[in-house]
Amino acid sequence: MLASLADLDGAVLFLHNWAAGARALGAVIGHERVLLGFPAAGGTMEGDVVRYRAANVLTRRVGMPIGEPDGRATPRLERIVTAFRAAGFNARAEPRMEARLRTHAAVTVPLGLAVRAAGGPVALADDRDAVRGMLHLVRRNLAALPARPVPRGLDALRTLPEGLLVAVVRRFLRSPTAVHSGLSNTAPAERAELERLAEQMRAGARGR
Repeated sequence: MLASLADLDGAVLFLHNWAAGARALGAVIGHERVLLGFPAAGGTMEGDVVRYRAANVLTRRVGMPIGEPDGRATPRLERIVTAFRAAGFNARAEPRMEARLRTHAAVTVPLGLAVRAAGGPVALADDRDAVRGMLHLVRRNLAALPARPVPRGLDALRTLPEGLLVAVVRRFLRSPTAVHSGLSNTAPAERAELERLAEQMRAGARGR
């Protein structure tokens, strides 16, 4: 699918889970065309049908980050952010977009795989040891990042006492926000995406 964009004109904004950086995308379509982002809205794919997941209080408050790979504030970035805001999306410019995507993957992969292994977010919350093991992997991933986590608040996952984190995460996993989020997505494509992100993180670690 990426190759199908190579012969087209114009910038391409990638809104997806991606931990391999902009260079891998630019190598196919041209580095000057790539912008990175992360969608605040989501859904699931059932065959040829995309089922949109309704926004909640959390997703409405969290801005959709969009940025140039090199962190510059460019006219095209401003135009894209403005267009999303005009359409009702809480978009914002993010100068550290690659770090933002890698940080998200560092947390999402252990959490998502642990939820799937347990049988859902509530089932994971009921297994204190599994939550502790998941947090250990998250901390290891965050420590292996080439730069500080983005957003910086996620540094708390590395520094707060383990017992406190386990309690907070278990409470979150039982909340409606978690139960009705992508964590409850059991589609095969979801696991494939997590495994792809895990491989991208491993490849990044080998390359450093």
